[in-house]
Amino acid sequence: MAGRINDDDVKAVRDAVPIDAVVSEYLQLRSAGGGNLKGLCPFHDEKSPSFQVSPGKGLFHCFGCQEGGDTIAFVMKIDHLSFSETVERLAAKAGITLRYEEGGYNPGHQRGERIRLIEAHKAAAQFYVEQLDGAEAEIGRAFLAERGFDQAAARHFGVGYSPAGWDHLTRYLRGKGFTDKELLVSGLAQESRRNPIDRFRGRLMWPIRDVGGDVVGFGARKLRDDDNGPKYLNTPETPIYKKSQVLYGIDLAKKDIAKSSRAVVVEGYTDVMACHLAGITTAIATCGTAFGGDHIKILRRLLMDNGSARVIFTFDGDAAGQKAALRAFEDDQKFAAETYIAIAPDGMDPCELRLAKGDEAVADLVEPRTPLFEFALRQIVGRYDLETPAGRAAALDEAAPVVARIKNVASQHEVAVQLAGMLGILDTQFVVKRVAQLARWARDRGGRGPAPARHAPSGESAAAPVALSGPALNLRSPAHRTERELLKLALQYPALVSPAFDAYGADEFTAPPYAAVRRTIAEAGGAEQGVHDAAGYVARVRDAAPDDTVRALVTELAVEVIHGRTVDETYAGDHLVQVRLRAVDRRIRDVQGSLTRLGGQGDPERFAAVQNELWVLQQYAQSLRNRGAEAL
Repeated sequence: MAGRINDDDVKAVRDAVPIDAVVSEYLQLRSAGGGNLKGLCPFHDEKSPSFQVSPGKGLFHCFGCQEGGDTIAFVMKIDHLSFSETVERLAAKAGITLRYEEGGYNPGHQRGERIRLIEAHKAAAQFYVEQLDGAEAEIGRAFLAERGFDQAAARHFGVGYSPAGWDHLTRYLRGKGFTDKELLVSGLAQESRRNPIDRFRGRLMWPIRDVGGDVVGFGARKLRDDDNGPKYLNTPETPIYKKSQVLYGIDLAKKDIAKSSRAVVVEGYTDVMACHLAGITTAIATCGTAFGGDHIKILRRLLMDNGSARVIFTFDGDAAGQKAALRAFEDDQKFAAETYIAIAPDGMDPCELRLAKGDEAVADLVEPRTPLFEFALRQIVGRYDLETPAGRAAALDEAAPVVARIKNVASQHEVAVQLAGMLGILDTQFVVKRVAQLARWARDRGGRGPAPARHAPSGESAAAPVALSGPALNLRSPAHRTERELLKLALQYPALVSPAFDAYGADEFTAPPYAAVRRTIAEAGGAEQGVHDAAGYVARVRDAAPDDTVRALVTELAVEVIHGRTVDETYAGDHLVQVRLRAVDRRIRDVQGSLTRLGGQGDPERFAAVQNELWVLQQYAQSLRNRGAEAL
């Protein structure tokens, strides 16, 4: 029967391990006033710190998710440990020997699984370190030396060596009291026909630690040509090792990451070593997987996600490295930090760069060079022939949605202008408006699901209704009929046309009275205001009218019957597309006129710019015809 830990010993552990010291191993803490500290809660995603620690009281509490308690409760929650496992772990750190009641203490039965697996990895790490000094490991020492790492560097990072025999580690850990089941579950051993054998054999070993500093896995590099395994072999998924949730070097880098609000993400274990030895002590690496959302969560808590935080990626300059950079950019907006990419001109990684050019070159490499968004855009744009208008139009089609994902509106505008420059489109406002429009759709998808008109069928909409009442307009004009119907939708069913409608300019409505109503809706805050406050929306639009004539037209459109048999997302999407498509077609005719007037005479640059705008407009018109509301 398991023994209960003595109550006095539990109290001694609580008193001996300061809560702020423990919490600081997982996230950055800053003063919250009154002797308290604050940080980003590790138990739920948040942008502003609501997690507070009171060192004087030994307690923590999150005002966002309501988690709270003492040091033991924090470690239990964050590392998914039982009460006894947590006390044992903290006691080991504090150097406290625990006493057990109700039958004494039997390590083999009373320790929880996580504690046992952590202890097995700790023993294995020490075993591997000792083996690195042996004769068999000469090949491993030579590998390190060739890359500029001496014995002191190997000790600092805990690098070791796994003997080439079948079961050297397995027999060693059995002698330490670990069972075969524990060795198999830990990933340190694997099944064979008779008995478990070592998973790692004849390889250079890097211990992988979690944020708290515990060894949870290993990365193993093959050294011999007769080793038929992969170049790098990592610990498999285990109860304590999830490759998507660990960062190599985080235990060494976390304090400097928190202090400087800067993290450098490299690709391999030797790159981390090279960076740290060159003075870049904020370097970390993923462990055989792409940099993803769980890695971001770890860094966000350390960076505090303040505006001055920086994350710098140093991927190789080859195709695989560029692909990795683009994958990283997919999660870029999960950071509040600014993200950059640094690639050595000759494509060397930090380890190679340090060996060839010294520590200073590595330090220079990781100084922020190129914003990650710019690198990603150049990779996209580089796939197209920008010498032709069609190529520029196609590049804009792919790159504009990428820019639209940038959350900060000012930054988004600035990047859109840069994109226009990359593409060689002189009409920057055309690109800016296109990006802003896509951003509105994206916000709508993130906030309330798919934007209403996104799923409208492509092509021309159904025929417009034949009988309409209203002011003295040319009611036989299909354009006027469509514009009137769209304004009715905007006033009566704003949710069906938002947020796309608010991106439409008054000049897209050809009838002056309808253009006046469009401006009035904008003055009242846009159709999206009607989504949030349906009751007072039309009244606000009426109040914003410049005169009684426009006010009367607003009232009329707000009560007039919608002519569609089914007033839904598809119907609204069709009218959004028709109004936009006619506006684009009008602009195409204007540009064609300008092109004709310019002919082959005059400024060649101006001629090329007009020709380019024409191609972009024609591509957009074709997209509207083919894809309908999805192209808005």
